[in-house]
Amino acid sequence: MIALAFWLFATLTVASAVMVISARNTVHSVLFLIFCFFNAAGLFVLLGAEFLAMILVVVYVGAVAVLFLFVVMMLDIDFTELRQGFLRYLPVGIVVGVVLCVEIVFVFKTWILNPDMATVAAAVTPPLDQISNTQALGSLIYTHYVYAFQASGLILLVAMIGAIMLTHRARVGVRKQTISTQVARKREDAVTVVKVPTGEGI
Repeated sequence: MIALAFWLFATLTVASAVMVISARNTVHSVLFLIFCFFNAAGLFVLLGAEFLAMILVVVYVGAVAVLFLFVVMMLDIDFTELRQGFLRYLPVGIVVGVVLCVEIVFVFKTWILNPDMATVAAAVTPPLDQISNTQALGSLIYTHYVYAFQASGLILLVAMIGAIMLTHRARVGVRKQTISTQVARKREDAVTVVKVPTGEGI
């Protein structure tokens, strides 16, 4: 029974993942992505990792995938316009990239490792009946897979910056709040005093 459930979840996961990248409609791609997450959560349940299954459903399906769906449905992205502005902002992007690379180099050069880290990493994993799934997962993420975990955080940061740039781009017919213009506005620009003669209208 478990083997049958595994093959069912695995087949549906792979099929939905292929449909995510092959579907022409972006809304359909996001829906297939949600379906893929649900099947992957089923695989985690079969492996006994209930915590990962819950996180996959609550965080990715309940927040990230639904957010993707609303963003795709609400944004009318003109990719031609985005490609035209790519070369204009390319020098600024190169400068920001070089600065980030220099900062990362300085961080790694001043990185101080704990002398006991090798001992902690090589420690024998306690029996599964003595620790919870969450504790075992945290021990693996922050010891053996700490660099992969940091890299995934960097990828999410880049995705967040891209989403902000897409959302705050100037669009015709859409009003946008400009804080500097509001702060610099004078009383004469906002209030007009009209003297109306007695007994007459405006």
